[in-house]
Amino acid sequence: MTAADLWPYGVILFAGWFATDLWRWLGVLVGNRLAEGSEALSWVRAVATALVMAVTAKLIVFPTGSLADSPLWLRLGAAIIGFAAFLVSGQKVVVGVVVPLALLSFGLAIL
Repeated sequence: MTAADLWPYGVILFAGWFATDLWRWLGVLVGNRLAEGSEALSWVRAVATALVMAVTAKLIVFPTGSLADSPLWLRLGAAIIGFAAFLVSGQKVVVGVVVPLALLSFGLAIL
């Protein structure tokens, strides 16, 4: 493989960096100037939370891969119980991740 054959990989690397990291760094620079309780920062948090929840809902309702083999009731039950465990534990993220994963794993093992 010659250097001329590698240029597409360089373009892909640059485009990937430009599309993600550049905007992250700009966000850090602008975000440092915002007050902790500002309306702009509250809006950014709300949008970020909505995006995460949209992806989570998509994975639960329209799963792909091996998750698609699990029944909807198992996915919904794991999510609901996992969220309840998250709240009961004092909003510990590790509990909110481990509990539904364990429930899904157990449910798939016995089905």
